[in-house]
Amino acid sequence: MGSETTKPKATLLLVHGPNLNLLGTREPGLYGSLTLPELENKVSSRAESRSLNIGAFQSNHEGAIIDFIHSHSPFTKPAESTDLPVKGVIINAGALTHTSVAIRDALLSVAIPFVEVHITNVHKREPFRHLSYLSDKAEAVICGLGLQGYLAAVDWFAEKIEKDQDQQAK
Repeated sequence: MGSETTKPKATLLLVHGPNLNLLGTREPGLYGSLTLPELENKVSSRAESRSLNIGAFQSNHEGAIIDFIHSHSPFTKPAESTDLPVKGVIINAGALTHTSVAIRDALLSVAIPFVEVHITNVHKREPFRHLSYLSDKAEAVICGLGLQGYLAAVDWFAEKIEKDQDQQAK
């Protein structure tokens, strides 16, 4: 691979919803012992190895998550912006997955593809966790792989971005 692989091509947003700030201490039998900063470091390292940047964000507040998503809309960025384009969102909306039409609408309004990630297999848990307001619009849903699911999402986006760039070059 040439020198272009050393220079980031794009950014992926990594969005964490409520209670994910407690990773490493909250129910480690379910969610593991890695803390949120440790998870973000692993995801950033994987992204860098795939020539991508990560913009990470966590909030326990629905509106803050919506504002963060909106702030990366390609429709509101000034043309002279030097930011790398946001090519995807990896989102674990936590419990808001099962309740938030507003986060769904925010993701759809920015028209950036997203992958929904859950650390646990939500389908083996309480029935209310089986409903997702995001999954029917997500490019993919990854659940039950633990923290490995985030790395799988980075790899999927890296391959998608490469494929899209190859197609544009033709």
